[in-house]
Amino acid sequence: MATATIGKARRILLAEDEQALRDFVSRNLRVRGFEVLEAATGLEALALFEREQPHLLILDLMMPRMDGLEVCRRVRERSTVPIIVLTALDAERDKVAALDLGADDYLTKPFGVEELLARVRAVLRRVQWESRPPAEPAQGVRRFGEVEVDLSRRLVRRSGEEVRLSPTEFAILEQLITQAGKVLTHRWLLQRVWGPEYGGEVEYLRVYLNRLRQKLEPDPAHPRYFLTEPGVGYRFVNPDAE
Repeated sequence: MATATIGKARRILLAEDEQALRDFVSRNLRVRGFEVLEAATGLEALALFEREQPHLLILDLMMPRMDGLEVCRRVRERSTVPIIVLTALDAERDKVAALDLGADDYLTKPFGVEELLARVRAVLRRVQWESRPPAEPAQGVRRFGEVEVDLSRRLVRRSGEEVRLSPTEFAILEQLITQAGKVLTHRWLLQRVWGPEYGGEVEYLRVYLNRLRQKLEPDPAHPRYFLTEPGVGYRFVNPDAE
């Protein structure tokens, strides 16, 4: 299984069929010290991903020979490597479709270089776990229902079986369970998990909370632990411990 290498997240696979944009993005990434692999089609992107095991995938949705959504789906079947989606589609349903398939972030064309670089830094920071305040590392084991979360080892089990979470999923879970009972606002969670560059991307949280519920709730349609506070944010409760 291809995974991101902690501490050496420098190799980026850029999949974009528009050559002028691909050259522009590649040049700006290389100038800042990244190694960049380039693909012009979805099939080429998958082949490079398997062979080179990049630490980050920047993926255009509208590509020939397999579109970006299918590439995203196939990558997510085997890896938690972070994925930033680039697209000219700006409808919320398109954003949600990409996030549902496992994208970590979403950038709409046209975009500025600094905006893209901020997103790249943010996703790599999450993979390297640098967003947590170093003075107070989360430790210990938390349990709710059939779920056990080992914060020190970043390991999640349900009914004794390991549950694979992406770095972003675990980061959200960690924030919620270490502050059980508190309402965490959308903006607070986004800035804590994604970084200070974020704040209004509420659909990101909606998709990721749904994913956590699917993996950890006994009845995802009627959540017992991960509760929505409409218009405000989310709250974790553990009725088993009360």
